Amino acid sequence: MARNKFLVCFIVLLGLHCPPGRADGEVWILVDTEKLNMEIKKGDKTVAVLNNIAIGRNGAGVKYRRGDDVTPLGSFRIGWINDHSSFRKFFGLNYPDLGHAERGLKNGNIDQGTYEQIARAHQSGDVPPQDTDLGGQIGIHGLGSGNLSIHKSMNWTHGCIALTNDQIDQLSQWVEKGTLVTVK
Repeated sequence: MARNKFLVCFIVLLGLHCPPGRADGEVWILVDTEKLNMEIKKGDKTVAVLNNIAIGRNGAGVKYRRGDDVTPLGSFRIGWINDHSSFRKFFGLNYPDLGHAERGLKNGNIDQGTYEQIARAHQSGDVPPQDTDLGGQIGIHGLGSGNLSIHKSMNWTHGCIALTNDQIDQLSQWVEKGTLVTVK
């Protein structure tokens, strides 16, 4: 038992730990907001890489409020899929998670009732409220009829993760409701 605890601590220190809630062999997505790429993974194996993604206009980090144009960091699940989005396809994340809700409550961005709504949604496996002051409607989407040259030249979203239409079509073969998405 002590050896296992040491091994787990060592793996965590190396940064090789599994994202929370990921089962071995599960398909999941790793979004690297510094490299601006997305890895589709099966367990620890990378099965595809999508490069030149776009994130929020104000980068990635702690998302404090609606309209800050920041892509939130953390581990989320795909909460819903819209195959008829104006962005071609939209894979909605179950943001805000409990960590964002706790921070929002502490900072006064949301009240206790809103925090409890978010917590109940996560506890029951539902999508949390998308209309709070913490923001919502965060997801992974294509360009739709958007400008490819703008996509290639800058981060342009309001907090989402954007792919080209070809990339979102490719991603579709891997994603389903409940798929883990880790944004780092």
